[in-house]
Amino acid sequence: MEKPEPKIIDEYIALFPIKTQQILQQIRETIHKAVPNAKEVISYKMPAFKQNRVLVYFAAYEKHIGFYPTGSGIEAFQHEFKNYKWSKGAIQFPIDKPMPLDLITRITKFKAQKDLEKVAEQKK
Repeated sequence: MEKPEPKIIDEYIALFPIKTQQILQQIRETIHKAVPNAKEVISYKMPAFKQNRVLVYFAAYEKHIGFYPTGSGIEAFQHEFKNYKWSKGAIQFPIDKPMPLDLITRITKFKAQKDLEKVAEQKK
């Protein structure tokens, strides 16, 4: 029997081993602190934080945490990714190393600001 898809972030986190749960919880709290008004959602079967649009997604894998700030978030910070595997939409943080919480905070705040600017632009 297949596991039901998680509908909330708590259900998603509960699918993983304790050590991974702790890391996911740490990332979740970091994003909450960066954008306290953002709403938790599950999107594309991953935890995500939404303001007007989804700002960032994250997901756990066996050997890394995937962090998905989409194109603009990657572009703006790619000079800081030399220690990580990354692509035009994602960064992989090794699960056996400390999470770069400061970097996650800065990327998330950047994405929140871009989101607000886009909404303001559309209202003009």
